Amino acid sequence: MASPADTSSVESPASSSPGSSRSASYSPPRTPPNLHQNSINPSSKWLIQKFGGTSVGKFPTKIATDIVANYLDNNKVAIVCSARSGSTKALGTTSLLLKAASEALSPQPKSHLKSSSSDKVNCTTSSPGTGANTPTTSYRGLFGRTYHYGSDGSQSPPTSPKSQSRSSRSSSPQRNGLFGFTPINNSEAKKTNMPDFHATVDLIKEEHFKAARGSVRDPEILSELEEEIDRDCEWLRSYLYAAKIIDEISARSKDNIIGLGEKLACKLMAAVLRDQGIDAEYVSLDDIVPDSYLIDEAEHGGKILGQDFYDDLAKAMAQRLEQCGRRVPVVTGFFGPVPGSLLAQIGRGYTDLCSALLAAGLDATELQIWKEVDGIFTADPRKVPTARLIPVISPDEAAELTYYGSEVVHPFVMEQAIRRRIPIRIKNVDNPTGGGTVIHPDPDAESVHPLNGGDSQRASGAASPVPEPASPGTLNSYTVAHGGAPPSPSLLNRSLSSTRTSSVSSLNSSMLSALKQSPYGFDDPNNRRLPTAVTIKENILVINVHSNRKSVSHGFLAGIFGTLDKFGIVVDLISTSEVHVSMAIGDGMGKRVLDRLTNELRRSGAVSIHREMAILSLVGKQMRNMVGIAGKMFATLADGNVNIEMISQGASEINISCVIEARDSVKALNIIHQSCLMIRPEGPRGRIGPWLF
Repeated sequence: MASPADTSSVESPASSSPGSSRSASYSPPRTPPNLHQNSINPSSKWLIQKFGGTSVGKFPTKIATDIVANYLDNNKVAIVCSARSGSTKALGTTSLLLKAASEALSPQPKSHLKSSSSDKVNCTTSSPGTGANTPTTSYRGLFGRTYHYGSDGSQSPPTSPKSQSRSSRSSSPQRNGLFGFTPINNSEAKKTNMPDFHATVDLIKEEHFKAARGSVRDPEILSELEEEIDRDCEWLRSYLYAAKIIDEISARSKDNIIGLGEKLACKLMAAVLRDQGIDAEYVSLDDIVPDSYLIDEAEHGGKILGQDFYDDLAKAMAQRLEQCGRRVPVVTGFFGPVPGSLLAQIGRGYTDLCSALLAAGLDATELQIWKEVDGIFTADPRKVPTARLIPVISPDEAAELTYYGSEVVHPFVMEQAIRRRIPIRIKNVDNPTGGGTVIHPDPDAESVHPLNGGDSQRASGAASPVPEPASPGTLNSYTVAHGGAPPSPSLLNRSLSSTRTSSVSSLNSSMLSALKQSPYGFDDPNNRRLPTAVTIKENILVINVHSNRKSVSHGFLAGIFGTLDKFGIVVDLISTSEVHVSMAIGDGMGKRVLDRLTNELRRSGAVSIHREMAILSLVGKQMRNMVGIAGKMFATLADGNVNIEMISQGASEINISCVIEARDSVKALNIIHQSCLMIRPEGPRGRIGPWLF
């Protein structure tokens, strides 16, 4: 497909429409030739960059100038955005959208309902592209709208390039414009007797207006962006008002409401990129789910969607992005109606999943997830000053860290990329030249000898405009300069493998000498087997159930698990015997729910509850079959006067967890980090701040 800036392959209206009175030399407006586009090299591979809501809210200009622009020459870049975060958590777009949805169903005084019953909401729509002029030539604009040109040379208003077949999916009105419904009239929306959600919609609009005016300089681009923001927010107002009339918001409707946050964020980001000289195109995926799944929703709705669904979705997404040519797609993390509801099937992490599916469908060289941290650390650097960045980590380890407190990447999201052998790199928006942490697709990546290198084709760093930071010289100079204990050998192994060295000659002799003199015994594999990280999960309560009756163990356990399933309780840790069960669960349920759960569990035995607890987890693939690591962990806690309430070891053998009192969590993190990971403070006064490669 020709790029938008290529004029040679675009057919003019005169040539495509018989009897046209327009000049044959006419052509619709195109991308200015001076805009930065994706690489023209046919061998360039896709690079998917996903930005969180906080990053989009705080650093939109930095994303455009310091990150996206630096990758365009050697890659085909596509970016995915989460809903924009506000100046406070309460002002985050998703929080405001959920608030507006709740307000739409709030009871209103009868006087209000009577006064508002005469207010008419214009939800009638017209088919895109209908009118006096028959469209003959179209051109996608910044926000994906199509400008239609009639045979008389006139231009009809822009509409979204929706598939006409989508209008028959449901009994809802036919879609018009970008999101579907004709907006409610502003004068009606601002009446003083309108429901509370109108103030929330106005706040969403003002927050995005403020962000747009602070990030976009070009008055023409800013005007177009503000028009889009206004149109979308008025659509939301109409949608919520319609929901209020019928007094119901279905799961599908809730998906549509929340999905507006990603659409607004992507439109803002597309405008900022264009303002900074990057040829960006807003891409909405709200109609990307294959029709076959929606037609058969009655069959799929109550089931967990299988991998076939996600494979088909990845292919459809890839085909949509290929249509952008050399433009930089700015893709909504929201991908429309899903059988059984997007939130129910996937949850709030659908934006990360969208980026992983794009990477899989496009066979990307790398999936980059940009956050406000430098990557994955050996411990929380806010609580452990000596925490160090982990340059390479296995998917299993990353999954365990996610389950037990560290916000990494959801395991299901990782699976979509890793199964296609696509590395996932965690990077910092505020430190774009840092190497970050790579979740490597090779299960044995961290045990690969540093002299053998890694997968040079997949993770060679070709996608990165900056050199890999974990170079042998960097590690050696750090060890010599600081005169303290070097990083743990497992970290050294992974650091060296990230350089993708394939021969002995690429390592300097001084580095090899330093490694062999390491107190961890680089040349002795048994001495190199150390845990990877330690993490803490707080706000935990422990429920103990003790059976005081004679009963078979499976009946006792079945009763408990049936009760947990009834209340939808997710258990983080569990320890069982024939007549006793201890469970660690998140302390997020309300008092009423907890009381009901406790009463149900009392049918199985005596119940006791311990609050203000925390789960301490030691994670590392090197811990498999490691003799003495559990004893060392618990002995260290005992020496630190930290009481252990409960113990559990994961079936994968890469995780040992225990429950401790929350007041001891910071102390426990630090002593385990120093003792089991063998990462000690350096110098007489110790180190302050995380150690970065």
